[in-house]
Amino acid sequence: MRDGHLPVMVEEVMTMLAAAPGSLQIDATLGGGGHAERILEASDPDGRLLGLDADGTAIARVRARLAPRFGDRLRLRQANFRELAGVAPAEGFGAVDGCLFDLGLSSFQLADADRGFGFRTGGPLDMRFDTSRGVPAGELLATLDAIELAALFRKYGEEPFAGRIARAIGEARRVAPIRTAEELAALVERVAPARAPGRRRVHPATRVFQALRIAVNEELEALETGLAAALNLLRPGGRLVVLSYHSLEDRIVKRFFQAERRGCVCPPEAPVCICGRVPRLRLVTSRGLVPGEAEIVANPRARSARLRAAERIAA
Repeated sequence: MRDGHLPVMVEEVMTMLAAAPGSLQIDATLGGGGHAERILEASDPDGRLLGLDADGTAIARVRARLAPRFGDRLRLRQANFRELAGVAPAEGFGAVDGCLFDLGLSSFQLADADRGFGFRTGGPLDMRFDTSRGVPAGELLATLDAIELAALFRKYGEEPFAGRIARAIGEARRVAPIRTAEELAALVERVAPARAPGRRRVHPATRVFQALRIAVNEELEALETGLAAALNLLRPGGRLVVLSYHSLEDRIVKRFFQAERRGCVCPPEAPVCICGRVPRLRLVTSRGLVPGEAEIVANPRARSARLRAAERIAA
């Protein structure tokens, strides 16, 4: 544990990435830098790593901690991984041996009281990874009508009480705007049953916060773009490793891997292939890996993690 940050499933990630001395690796979601540090250690003495994060504070924090130790072996860029196709070649990473996506939030973001990512930490309802662009979560709550909010909570949070919560938000904001994470969490807690079927032992506002964060940062669209870019950057034998934390992310990753493993997208009734697509990935994990009990006890944030890995084949 360094600086209060525990990288999730780090041993499994390292096994799947198989980073070797001299290799070029990309950490597309730098976060606290825990995975990046291990990758740089494994690729010693001459491997290099490009770290991306949309959050400028993450870049600054990791630069201060790791740059003195790894020097020019570490390249850092503030960028969303949807920009990977342009950023990586510009930084000298046009053909790489591995790429890691650790999706979701870092511990530092959850603890940031200025951006409202977590209902326990609180703060203004911003939720943007990059605070210089995009629409804050509070603005979505203020401008979308109840029908639009309910659709958002269903689509990105799979929230069973989306309609009830959206109507309550509409009624509440007639009196006063919902400005903070604490206010939103308290409202959801009042109107949504805590122990409803399928909720597990999580705060009733968890899915609503997830939905707003995904919408604000356009996370699912960015993931599809980022995965496609990463595959194009991989050399034959290069590994693509993804840690996801909810079913929406994992479904996108799983379908992407399956499609690139299959190649041809012609309908079954077609007598011959006319699409010309060939398989580009071999699955390294046939099913997603999950953390062990010991890790979940040591790092509760890991409990919902699922790891998938695939290897680029010549195509």
